[in-house]
Formats: sequence, C-alpha cells, structure tokens
Amino acid sequence: MAKRDYYEVLGVGREAGEQDIKSAYRKLALKYHPDRNPGSHEAEEKFKEAAEAYAVLADGDKRRLYDRFGHAGVNQGGQPGFDPNAFADFGDILGGLGDIFGFGDIFGRRRGGAQRGADVVYDLSLSFEEAALGSETTLQIPRDEPCETCKGSGAAPGSTPQTCTQCAGRGQVHFQNGFFTVARTCPQCRGAGRIITKPCPACRGAGRVGRERQLTVKIPAGIDTGQRLRLSGEGEFGSAGAPPGDLYIVAHVQEHAFFRREGANLISEMAISFPTLVLGGTIKVPGLGGEEHDVKVPEGTQSGMIFRLRNKGIANVSGRGRGDYLVAVKVAVPKKLSRDQRKAVEDLAKAFPVGDVEQPPQESDEAEKPFFERVKDIFG
Repeated sequence: MAKRDYYEVLGVGREAGEQDIKSAYRKLALKYHPDRNPGSHEAEEKFKEAAEAYAVLADGDKRRLYDRFGHAGVNQGGQPGFDPNAFADFGDILGGLGDIFGFGDIFGRRRGGAQRGADVVYDLSLSFEEAALGSETTLQIPRDEPCETCKGSGAAPGSTPQTCTQCAGRGQVHFQNGFFTVARTCPQCRGAGRIITKPCPACRGAGRVGRERQLTVKIPAGIDTGQRLRLSGEGEFGSAGAPPGDLYIVAHVQEHAFFRREGANLISEMAISFPTLVLGGTIKVPGLGGEEHDVKVPEGTQSGMIFRLRNKGIANVSGRGRGDYLVAVKVAVPKKLSRDQRKAVEDLAKAFPVGDVEQPPQESDEAEKPFFERVKDIFG
C-alpha cells in the first residue's frame, strides 16, 4: 500500500509552522492511542502513522529532505524514518499524555538520575511601611545542601558509587510494548544510575544534609501581598551535578491602622474640626515614613470630600514613578466638651435653626457614598 503524505496524515499544510505540527500530532496521539482504543488494529495503525509523520516533520533536516524527495528522502535502508524510541523526546509535545498512559518516566527523568533541585517558597510577612518604602531583611532559609563529608557523592570516604548493573548507569530500563519501546525507572538504583555500597555516615548515602542558610534580601519599594521575588539558584541543590532550584519569596503585607492602598495609590481619612470645614484653612496630613503634607481646605468644604496629592503615594514596584495620595476629610465630633465649648456650640445651634443645615441626601450626592466606593470611582 502506498504511504500517505505526512502533511495529509497530520492534517496540516506544507507551510505549517512547528507549533501547528506539534498541536496536530498531539490531537491525533490522544485520539488514536491504543490505550484509548483497546483491541483496535485501525487505531493502532493510525497512531503509528501519526507518530511516523511527526518524527519526520518535526525534524528540520528530515523535513527538508522529505519536502524535496518525498518518502524516499527519509527512508533508511528501505525502512521508514521512524524510530519508536523517538517517543522519549516528545515530552514537550505530549504534555500530560505520558502520565495519562503511564509513561511518565520517559518524559520526566534525565538519564543517570540527574535532576534539577526543587524550588523553595518562603512566605515573608512585611509591615505596611516596609512594603511601601522598601526594606532589607535577613532570612533563615532551610534547605538541603551537599554533604561536606562525601562532597555530595553519598559514598563513605575512600569509596565510590558503583554503576548500576541492571540499567548500565542510565537510570532506566526499557521493554517492548507493542510497536514502541517503554522506559521505566530502574527498580534497582531507583533512577540514580549508580548504587552506593558504603553509604556516607554523615548523610546516610543521601549526599545532602539539611541546613539553614542565611540570606540578606532587599525588598523593593511598593511590593504588595501576593507578589514574589525570585532568587535564582538559592533553592534546593540538584542531584548528580544538576543545577539548584530557585528561591521564591512571597510577600504578605500587614494592614495599617491609618493607611490603605489601591495599587500604588495611598488612601487615608482625616477627621478635622467643623470650623475648619466651614471657614477653610490648612491642615497637616501624615504621610509614609514620617512625612507630613500640607492640604489647603477651601471654605465651605463638605464632609467626605477627597483631596488628591499627586505623586505622594506608593512607589511603583517596577521603579516607574509613584501613585497618588488621596485624603478624605470628615467632621471630627468631640466626645467631651468643656463648659465654654458647650456654650459655643449651643450659640452656634441658635444661629443655625433646624432645617437651615440639614438637607435630605440626593441620589447623585457623591458624599453619601461609602468612602472606599468613592475612591474606586476616582480610579475608574
């Protein structure tokens, strides 16, 4: 039977890019995999046909030969240019397919057991001002580090690990399953590719020991809850010479008694006296880090009015500018009055009979909205 065109098999055009070919192959592999179609010879043949087409079209050199000479250009010794062991290189294409059908060992493990070290996540609690202004802190990070006694080999001093005889140091054993080869973690060395006959007494053959590492970390100004810092190479050490993982520091910012934040914008409420609202004046508003800002209150200011201080908010964590500082003013009502103060308020009440000041709230009156709703309206 004449062999079908590889582009036709995958259902893509000759101009298809690498990602299109990967996507087409993955769909066919999921559809026709023998484990999803038990006993179906037709599905097995289609699965094999798709794998053969992908093995050629995903390889730049083979694809160029195929485009020029057709099937004859990629056949070797009269046999199709398809190697069942090519499945071992398809981890990025099949994604979770290997795990679905039990072939995860093919795609996820390096030969000889060399594995990149695990990433470490550290939750860091910060005060509101530490996060807003930036800070420097020293952390104690627990992690596994190479054993100094055996230099990370896991073998006792004077001895060396032996190559595993069952897998010949590859960390995997292979067996035939139908028309392709399946790789499994070697049961004798558990994927390490070597066997330690005399374990190091300090680490008991692990090659690593738990220690606490002290790190000084600079926290950038403007960091917020949930944002994280990545310190490359500060995670767990890798095995068999593989690189270490990374350290991720996740920020958790505490609430402040006076300030709130909306992104890079700083928000607060100030209670000021009724005479200041009526007659106007200048008030001092506390800012971050002990700063103070002057705010001019116009005559006749209504309780709930919001003043914007541009570029007086929180630094953008990316380093590009600062947000604004929004201050809402409200009437400060004293809980206790002196005799003179009470008389002054009573005289004021006589000067403003009931009905002169009190007005029913209007539906469109912004001052009647809750403070943080009005702030969100300002930010859009």
